[in-house]
Amino acid sequence: MEDEVKKEETKPSCIDKYLYSMRFSDETLKEITQRFRMELVKGLGRDTNPTAALKMLPTFVQSIPDGSEKGDFIALDLGGSNFRILRVRVSHEKKQTVQMESQIYDTPEDIVHGSGTRLFDHVAECLGDFMEKHSIKDKKLPVGLTFSFPCQQTKLDEGVLITWTKRFKASGVEGMDVVKLLNKAIKKRGDYDADIMAVVNDTVGTMMTCGFDDQRCEVGIIIGTGTNACYMEELRHIDLVEGDEGRMCVNTEWGAFGDDGRLEDIRTEFDREIDRGSLNPGQQLFEKMVSGMYLGELVRLILVKMAREGLLFEGRITPELLTRGRIETKQISAIEKSKEGLNKAREILTSIGVEPSDDDCIAVQHVCAIVSFRSANLIAATLAGILLRLKENKGVARLRTTVGIDGSLYKMHPQYARRLHKTVRRLVPDADIRFLLSESGSGKGAAMVTAVAYRLAEHSREITQTLSEFRLTTEQLLEVKKRMRIEIQNGLSKSTQETATVKMLPTFVYSTPDGSENGDFLALDLGGTNFRVLLVKIRSGKRRTVEMHNKIYSIPLEVMTGTGEELFDHIVQCISDFLDYMGMKNTRLPLGFTFSFPCRQTSLDAGILVTWTKGFKATDCEGEDVVSLLREAIKRREEFDLDVVAVVNDTVGTMMTCAYEEPNCEIGLIAGTGSNACYMEELRNIEMIDGEEGRMCVNMEWGAFGDNGCLDDIRTDYDRAVDDFSLNSGKQRYEKMCSGMYLGEIVRNILIDMTKRGFLFRGQISETLKTRGIFETKFLSQIESDRLALLQVRSILQHLGLDSTCDDSIIVKEVCGAVSRRAAQLCGAGMAAVVDKIRENRGLDHLNITVGVDGTLYKLHPHFSKIMHQTVIELAPQCNVNFLLSEDGSGKGAALITAVGCRLRQELNSK
Repeated sequence: MEDEVKKEETKPSCIDKYLYSMRFSDETLKEITQRFRMELVKGLGRDTNPTAALKMLPTFVQSIPDGSEKGDFIALDLGGSNFRILRVRVSHEKKQTVQMESQIYDTPEDIVHGSGTRLFDHVAECLGDFMEKHSIKDKKLPVGLTFSFPCQQTKLDEGVLITWTKRFKASGVEGMDVVKLLNKAIKKRGDYDADIMAVVNDTVGTMMTCGFDDQRCEVGIIIGTGTNACYMEELRHIDLVEGDEGRMCVNTEWGAFGDDGRLEDIRTEFDREIDRGSLNPGQQLFEKMVSGMYLGELVRLILVKMAREGLLFEGRITPELLTRGRIETKQISAIEKSKEGLNKAREILTSIGVEPSDDDCIAVQHVCAIVSFRSANLIAATLAGILLRLKENKGVARLRTTVGIDGSLYKMHPQYARRLHKTVRRLVPDADIRFLLSESGSGKGAAMVTAVAYRLAEHSREITQTLSEFRLTTEQLLEVKKRMRIEIQNGLSKSTQETATVKMLPTFVYSTPDGSENGDFLALDLGGTNFRVLLVKIRSGKRRTVEMHNKIYSIPLEVMTGTGEELFDHIVQCISDFLDYMGMKNTRLPLGFTFSFPCRQTSLDAGILVTWTKGFKATDCEGEDVVSLLREAIKRREEFDLDVVAVVNDTVGTMMTCAYEEPNCEIGLIAGTGSNACYMEELRNIEMIDGEEGRMCVNMEWGAFGDNGCLDDIRTDYDRAVDDFSLNSGKQRYEKMCSGMYLGEIVRNILIDMTKRGFLFRGQISETLKTRGIFETKFLSQIESDRLALLQVRSILQHLGLDSTCDDSIIVKEVCGAVSRRAAQLCGAGMAAVVDKIRENRGLDHLNITVGVDGTLYKLHPHFSKIMHQTVIELAPQCNVNFLLSEDGSGKGAALITAVGCRLRQELNSK
């Protein structure tokens, strides 16, 4: 008896030694994970993909179900021994429910091995029969096709078969698009119509089925007759597909891992023997080590060898034991059951005539365990590679994700799932992974992919429709240009000036700098919440120089909205501080005052404030001359005296600054928080001013263009909403469509509407999104930057309290693009009207001119300036317009105007 025990002890341990090469340490598994990750990268790269073992096929499935899918779909599942058709109805009552009815049709050998035409005629016939039975022949339902063979796709609804696998061998299909073949077969019948929207691999189907129940699911694996995996990869890493926004599911076709010799060191003599006897030697080497189709055969080969060496069955070898395929994988599952496993082993071994002893049964059970455990370990190692890849892509310290799994080996084998989960958790410790068994297989998945495709197509159609209001045609833009010309004329003519919206205010600036300006000048710049005081030293001569010193002061809200006296006293106090700082209190400096609010000027040094804008509300200023208000405040302080020479609008300041560098500059444009333009108009055309000779700069105040309703046909509901809630409802309508202060607000209104309609943020409107002004224009510039990955767009949105998916981020980016594009085009249409007016004034066929530009929107937005330039070129083809960025804005401009004013004053005096 003691001998018996000894002998029993030696059995498993001697098998362990015998099958030593099938047992892996964690170190070895981690090494396999590393190799697999390198192969993944090779398969994703454009140059390395052709020689990569892992084909990493793009599936064009770009999003997982989000729970809002609904509708009636048909799924075809072709890829196994039988062919399944399902009708999947997804409805929304209280919660999303799925009803499924399915029918199985067989695919006889002669059809599977016959011609492709026959195969697809058969599929079309089964589909017709199914629709007949469900009386849906008259409906054109969306169809999803699960096609479990390697396919090359360039879009969701096409699949070019690369090669048949499993037992399929129908001729004339490899290299063809299976959707076209099936559509052709359906058309030929002519008794029903079907809209095939998606072709899906069964692995993707599994991921989508599980994704329906758990939105975290982003990996799908099959461990059955064959094995494969897919996962959601960042689009920017998939070289084979254009675009880098969002994610796409990639079908790894991981059965071929090792086909390039990567796994030679862990393959055993038994693996090599199986490969030699297979239909496709040298291919799918990883699959041959792990999948259900081969495990039984691996065990048989091991048993034969052990029997030959006298380690089993007392050396007995029977013809059955030598028959290929005699031991099946399902028998291994039975042998490994903990209670009746040994009895099963005896039953199975007896049926192949080897008359096993008790020891033999224990030994065979142990062999089965080693072979199936190796399979679970290897799959765990490759799955770990995918999980680590996801973790790295997301840049998180701990990964939370769900893996959807299907396949007979995983489902039926008593220990497989537990072993797989344990090994994965050891190999990827920093992760919370949920393994979800796919209940209804890949058919439901195909319907889900179709449902998602259908939802996205619907949404995308409606989003395109919504944003189409922002897409202006060349005809519309030419119309805007024409209307701007009419409004310009109204502003210049005496009879219409009173009622004109575009005020065309004279600035009394008669000339741009000629280079002889010289001296020290003080400049003030008031136009927003900050106030600048500058000392500008201008030196003429061979080497013209401009040297500037400035200091920025803030204007508190209570001063902006208090009395006019308080506001101007505050300004003078800032000047006093600056003069102290520069040590120049006792010189009477000439001063230029940049005052960026609509003013009616009666001379260079007199400007009557027409109306406050930009949040200023100081009392007793509107209708008053701001230069007088400034002079009175200086008198009240009795500390210093200044010679106020000019009051200037920031747009004019910008033109002057640029004209100092570029004499051809005769237009100023501000495209920032606000929007405005000025240009040199012929004096004879400015009816409000006497004089025929020469030119004068006109401050257009074009922000008010459209206040008389002339732009109503291109304003959208979103523009109206922004206007209604603004401080100056009904005013500055053109500015509200194209200036920085409002673009973010337009975007916010569109996002709210789209969220209400269920296209964004899963229909959840966050408190932040309801807050006016939260979506600053600088976010538009950041979101639209080409260098920004979607991940960063998501973080900007998260910062705004918007939990966005990749799809959301893509839509938000599209919305921002539509709004800022229209802004740039409208601005360009206005500019085209101005340059054409100047060209006609001068009776030229062709005009060369420079525009001086300033403003944050123009400077910081990644596309605004490009689109605006393009629009001007298209709408004013006879003008060659050059844009020059103003370096130090309106402060320097005020000093230059003051310098020009002093120069002209001296010239007059000397006459």
